[in-house]
Amino acid sequence: MATGNPSSDDDWVRLVSNDGHSFLVRRRVAMVSGTLKSMLSTEGNFVEAAANTCPVQERAIVVEKLCEYMQYKSTYENVPPKEDIPDFAERIPPEIVLEL
Repeated sequence: MATGNPSSDDDWVRLVSNDGHSFLVRRRVAMVSGTLKSMLSTEGNFVEAAANTCPVQERAIVVEKLCEYMQYKSTYENVPPKEDIPDFAERIPPEIVLEL
């Protein structure tokens, strides 16, 4: 089952909110965030890289939107400019706008 590559793009990483909720996302999706990319880099010797788990000091609803945005960005970052890309801002509830 192990491929010998500890940081395969198909691996899953866990993001944990400050209120204890966990979110699993593909490593390649998490890597669109510069902060998470640094935390998960094996060159950085961070404990997060070894555990494939990153604490995010935000409430679960905010971390959930972060995961959703990273997936959105991963999906649409290489789409040609002529393609119709949905507006992500429409997915953000007004009550969490300032936190995001």
